Amino acid sequence: MSTTIAGIKIPDSALARATTEYIRDIESDLLYHHSRRVFLFGALSGERQQLAYNPELLYVGAMFHDLGLVEGYRSADERFEVDGANAAAAFLKPYGLSDDDIEQVWLSIALHTTPGVPKHLRPTVALVTAGVEMDVLGMDYAAFSSTQREAVVHAHPRGEGFKECIICAFADGLRHRPHTTFGNVKADVLVDQEPGFKPMNFVEVIRKSPWIS
Repeated sequence: MSTTIAGIKIPDSALARATTEYIRDIESDLLYHHSRRVFLFGALSGERQQLAYNPELLYVGAMFHDLGLVEGYRSADERFEVDGANAAAAFLKPYGLSDDDIEQVWLSIALHTTPGVPKHLRPTVALVTAGVEMDVLGMDYAAFSSTQREAVVHAHPRGEGFKECIICAFADGLRHRPHTTFGNVKADVLVDQEPGFKPMNFVEVIRKSPWIS
């Protein structure tokens, strides 16, 4: 049976059901419930903005967006966003989606920590980021009614200490590859969580390049 939360219907296609089962088996409760909230807040944002988005693509992007943090899915040298995007693309191929649809999902995951860019792209990309920014950062919090917020959190609880727990989840997925946070908001996580971590500095990279001048 389909489920509706805060007026948003959870996609119930074969692909959506397979996505739910796949992520539920792999991710912690923290990341699973966060990902479902990302979909719901992203969809609510899309409804409010009257965007013509594809709920199924948005759902897959939301559910896979943090998979690159999970042991077994995180690489040694790629950004975690790219790991998640690659995993989603591989997962989608057997379902016969177009290259364009797969690229939308890939970009929605790969760019979700790149502020200021996704909102200018297609709805699938823009709304995954909107959902992440609402659930993690509280951006546009007041644009969602208290009824909507309460319905989403009732269905998928934040639990005690979500703020600190999600920071720890980010750090756990990144501390073995700190160089991948260069130019990324996640550098702030390692500055906070890893004593002695010094992020790469763009200006220093320019000055230390092999060019003479």
